[in-house]
Amino acid sequence: MGKLDGRVVLITGAARGQGEQEARLFAAEGAKVVLADVLDGPGEAVAADLGPDALYVRLDVTREDDWAAAVTAAKERFGKVDGLVNNAGILRFNALATTALAEFRRITEVNQTGVFLGIRTLAPELAAAGGGTIVNTASYAGVSAMALLGAYTASKHAVLGLTKVAALELAAQGIRVNAVCPGAVDTPMVAPEVLRPGTDPRAVREEMDRMYEKVVPLGRIGRPEEVAKLALFLSCEDSSYITGQPFVIDGGWLAGISVL
Repeated sequence: MGKLDGRVVLITGAARGQGEQEARLFAAEGAKVVLADVLDGPGEAVAADLGPDALYVRLDVTREDDWAAAVTAAKERFGKVDGLVNNAGILRFNALATTALAEFRRITEVNQTGVFLGIRTLAPELAAAGGGTIVNTASYAGVSAMALLGAYTASKHAVLGLTKVAALELAAQGIRVNAVCPGAVDTPMVAPEVLRPGTDPRAVREEMDRMYEKVVPLGRIGRPEEVAKLALFLSCEDSSYITGQPFVIDGGWLAGISVL
């Protein structure tokens, strides 16, 4: 028996990184997974690898019509949707004083508006299915701050606010809403050089581990598989009495600064 047997979960940003690992883990735990992304080739490849209980749909999280179409496709294939992982997001480094308005708006649109649209679109579907779960991807930067990440930090703080309001409003319908707050995680968003042809992903990971060795108490960068396990916990009955909460997964980074 899997932890998600009988569940149908839509995961955004599922073509690679955290979203891909969430899709793979959820499928291994018995869920039918709807992988949503704008990276059609990689998304379709992951879905094909997972087999008939996986479906890839093209979804730009900033577009209402795309959300509606994704839900329609999921219901036509699997009959319902009773889980959502709002994982899609983008990251840009820039000082606030030099951040272009267009860049700030784009980050807000994907990271914040995308989560809002996901909650708004899926809440009625989850309620119709008798309840379900929503897991929003916030960040270490959603509970703290980081220089050069003003727009990203603002968007992730907003995700936590949306999570709490949604948890309050949807609890009576049997819908639990929580947030994961990863620190630095070894994904193409944090280390885009891994996407360059000929790059050895293991070498990139080793370099990232060295970079974070003295910053993170556990001495390394996080793994997307570890974040996926937290998303699984918040999507299954193991967390049945938890809603409206942020869960930091950062190797101890937020705990403070060590002089040891």
